[in-house]
Amino acid sequence: MAEISCIVCAYNEGERLRDILSAVDGHPALKEVIVVDDGSTDGTDALLRDYPGVRTISYGRNRGKTYAMSQGVAAATGDHLMFLDADLAGLGRPQIDSLAAPIETGRAKVSISLRRNSLRLYRAIGLDFVSGERVIPAWLIADQVATMEALPRWGGEAFINQRIIEAGLRIEVVDWPGVSNIRKYRKTGLLQGVWAECSMVRDALRVLSPVGLVRQNLQLLRLVNRRRRVAQLRWPLDRREAASARRAGAGPFE
Repeated sequence: MAEISCIVCAYNEGERLRDILSAVDGHPALKEVIVVDDGSTDGTDALLRDYPGVRTISYGRNRGKTYAMSQGVAAATGDHLMFLDADLAGLGRPQIDSLAAPIETGRAKVSISLRRNSLRLYRAIGLDFVSGERVIPAWLIADQVATMEALPRWGGEAFINQRIIEAGLRIEVVDWPGVSNIRKYRKTGLLQGVWAECSMVRDALRVLSPVGLVRQNLQLLRLVNRRRRVAQLRWPLDRREAASARRAGAGPFE
């Protein structure tokens, strides 16, 4: 059975972080929960004291998400790593189960979430390549802490993606129709939020060129467990078809 270390990187997420911790603290699928407080100034440290079972890493200056991820990786003791963003709405314990399930059952080596408000393009192709919610084998990046520390603030996912591709690991996309992340403009205001979103794109392009990003998406898509993905997409469609048939008097499907 996989031993999963859950890593949550947080910067001024306040009560949103409490919702995340309610979903992961004491969850049976997780060996440990590690919160990396990336220089928060909103009382995150006081909130974390309410969760004695959660390991905390903190430092005074905000260093960016990728640096925070690297510190969580360095501290983790599990053989798998589950990364979660701290600004999610609608996350509960069932979603943790679904993200861990592909690894627990051996269906895939990597799982990546597809949230309700992932970009329309990502939902159309069936993969959000910058999703912050994923499970990977720890060995994939355990020896890359120093490299990650030197990456741009938002370059972590693109870097991990490339490691997944190089290792040829099978991916399962986990649909989270009830989960969304809070857009930055809702947290910091329109101008500052747009600037932050642009900074994320800029940092990704510092890790890979535009052509490289397109190539990375195509390479990741080749690793996705398509049969499983089609089944996930088909299930809500079947429910709608069954409901339509009942209204038409056709009876239940055999």
